[in-house]
This record gives sequence, C-alpha cells and structure tokens, in this order.
Amino acid sequence: MLTPMRLGFGEILIVLVVVLLIFGANKIPQLGDALGKGIRNFRKATGGTDDSIDVTPPKADPEQIAGSQQPPAPQQQPARSESKKV
Repeated sequence: MLTPMRLGFGEILIVLVVVLLIFGANKIPQLGDALGKGIRNFRKATGGTDDSIDVTPPKADPEQIAGSQQPPAPQQQPARSESKKV
C-alpha cells in the first residue's frame, strides 16, 4: 500500500505508534477533534463551501405578523410657524 508521500504500511504503523506513545490513548480523540475544527475553520475562512446544509424554514417574528395586520399610522406633517422673519 502506497500513499501519496510514498509511505508504506510499516512506516505509517511506526508513525502511529510514536504518536500513541507521545500523546497517550486518552489524548488522541481530543487531538482529532481539534484538528477537525481547525480544518473546518480554515475552509470557512478561505470562503470554501460549508459542509452543513440549513433546511429549516425562517421563523416569522410575532411582532412583524401583528404589525402587518394593523394599518400603517398616518404621517404627521411638521408644524408651521405663523411668523416669518424677514
């Protein structure tokens, strides 16, 4: 089995054993989670496509629904001053 970096199965196994010895079995899932979050944030920052699809419909605001049923308030004209300065 060859990977793009021309590492065989034996070399990959040695790397995994060294990583296990350095970080321990309890820390490896946390490292994988942190690596996944980092890759996701990098994709978002570079403008790549988002992995998730939002299919929820937008929620209507109750105030907007109530406001749309009431007629608009009449606009007030500014008060005119009776005296003009010349």
